[in-house]
Amino acid sequence: MIEELVTAGLTLGSVGAVYVAAAARVVKQYERGVVLRLGKLRSEVRGPGFTMIVPFVDRLQKVNMQIVTMPVPGQEGITRDNVTVRVDAVVYFKVVDAADAVIRVEDYRFAVAQMAQTSLRSIIGKSELDDLLSNREKLNQGLELMIDSPAVEWGVSIDRVEIKDVSLPETMKRSMARQAEADRERRARVINADAELQASKKLAEAAKEMADTPSALQLRLLQTVVAVAAEKNSTLVLPFPVELLRFLERAQQPAPPSQEQPSMPSPELFAQLQKLLAQPQQQLAEAKEPSAGSSSESPSESSSELERPVPSTAEQSLREQLPPVPEPFDPDSGGSKSGQV
Repeated sequence: MIEELVTAGLTLGSVGAVYVAAAARVVKQYERGVVLRLGKLRSEVRGPGFTMIVPFVDRLQKVNMQIVTMPVPGQEGITRDNVTVRVDAVVYFKVVDAADAVIRVEDYRFAVAQMAQTSLRSIIGKSELDDLLSNREKLNQGLELMIDSPAVEWGVSIDRVEIKDVSLPETMKRSMARQAEADRERRARVINADAELQASKKLAEAAKEMADTPSALQLRLLQTVVAVAAEKNSTLVLPFPVELLRFLERAQQPAPPSQEQPSMPSPELFAQLQKLLAQPQQQLAEAKEPSAGSSSESPSESSSELERPVPSTAEQSLREQLPPVPEPFDPDSGGSKSGQV
């Protein structure tokens, strides 16, 4: 009798141990447990910790509540400006309702992945190439809204969507490189032209200032000499300032005399003067020669023929340049004058 009781107790104990082992479940902190009893959803979602279910009646399904990182495979598409690109992205999502994630969708991970791929292709067709390359934040927001709209019914919340890479054809890469190079060259030329314009304005102002104060040019020259002389491996050729030459030239000029003194004529002017003075004497000698028709003329007519000719303008200019010279002595003219007296 006692042995039967002991055997029954051991049997019940073993059965109880098996039952507890079959019914005991442990839910982790980042998980939630959804219980289906005979295929029907239990309203209570099991939290983290130790929990019990009815063996062979209940089925506990654990749902991960962490944020899931899902890469989206590269999708090829044609943009709105007819450029073929290949774009890949990454989706961050998490389950907010464990019951909906189990009941409303068969596999919420696969569903989110397929929805991300279709939404990515749709966003590629609606966008231009420049938007895909530069305005990614706006595209990320649009892609997030497109994926999140159906995922809300599945108990899934899309945290964020990021476009990782945009692959372009090689021909497009080369054309874009040429465009960027031309744009940079244009900006460099514009910047260089602006610099030349500003420099020319500053040089014009400096030239005006140096024109008002010539000594500033000398100071600038000395500064340049000092800057060049700092390097001892070069030969310095110093030009002589023109202003200093003008200063020395003014210093060598004699002071203007108080009274004008007659200057000595040059040899050329003196020779020209002798020629001019010799011409009246020759004319006078030719007039003294006797002739047959002139013997009966009166002394008054002969004296009138012996008059000197009127000097020309050239002779007057030469006479003005030379100092006063005494007139040559003429004995005949003197004798005639004495006779007249």
